[in-house]
Amino acid sequence: MLRVMIAEDEDIIRKGLVYMTDWIGMDCVVVAEAANGQEGLLKIQEHKPDVVITDICMPFMDGIEMIKEASKSVKFKSILLTSYADFEYARRAIEARVSEYLLKPVDEEKLAVLMKKLGEEIASSRQMEFAMEKADTEAGVMNLEYYMKLDVSENKYVSKALEEIRSRYGDKLSLESISEELGVSTSYLSRKFKEVTGQTFLDFLNKYRISQAIVLLNTGQYRIFEVSDATGFTDYKHFCSVFKKYTLKSPSKFMKGIG
Repeated sequence: MLRVMIAEDEDIIRKGLVYMTDWIGMDCVVVAEAANGQEGLLKIQEHKPDVVITDICMPFMDGIEMIKEASKSVKFKSILLTSYADFEYARRAIEARVSEYLLKPVDEEKLAVLMKKLGEEIASSRQMEFAMEKADTEAGVMNLEYYMKLDVSENKYVSKALEEIRSRYGDKLSLESISEELGVSTSYLSRKFKEVTGQTFLDFLNKYRISQAIVLLNTGQYRIFEVSDATGFTDYKHFCSVFKKYTLKSPSKFMKGIG
């Protein structure tokens, strides 16, 4: 069940959304409401909703700014309620990574479609996060951008190795080939890589490949052997073995779980 927070300064609209909408039928529950952006920010931080539905123009802090600020500490999907066609609002909404838009007055059927879509996206994201947690993957370990920022003199070789993983994870890739390209010993690169990431090169590469495989499988558009090939596992049985190691499920059982 999705947890929803609604921010709207017009009482009649906010109360109508909270009490007159069939949230249970959408598999949702309203956990908080707010009459302005400042109150909304505090409610998001307190209740950590899955979806935030907000008006744009509100006292103290507008809806877009509220979303931007709240997103710094809470992960959620957002829906803007608007009757505006102003480009500036659209530009700012894009910067705030707003998920969807709804025109006032809210059409409940369109709202239901949006909530279903967001629910599927959230479920897919949680499934991947759960898989990575089960693999004892620390938060952020698959975020290559974080490690790329560590490009100081002693870590520039690690940055290059991470870039190779990001751009060539679907190809045949080894620590030996990368160290040869960089002109450093394999043992040196292996040691530096472990110091920066806390993992061996092969473990990191396999986890990244499996995270990409999960993304592809979740689309439902590819067969398992196609995903295996696309993520750099030339041997199908090896792919299945590594996949189960990190997700505790075989690819076929994982696919059944999506359905």
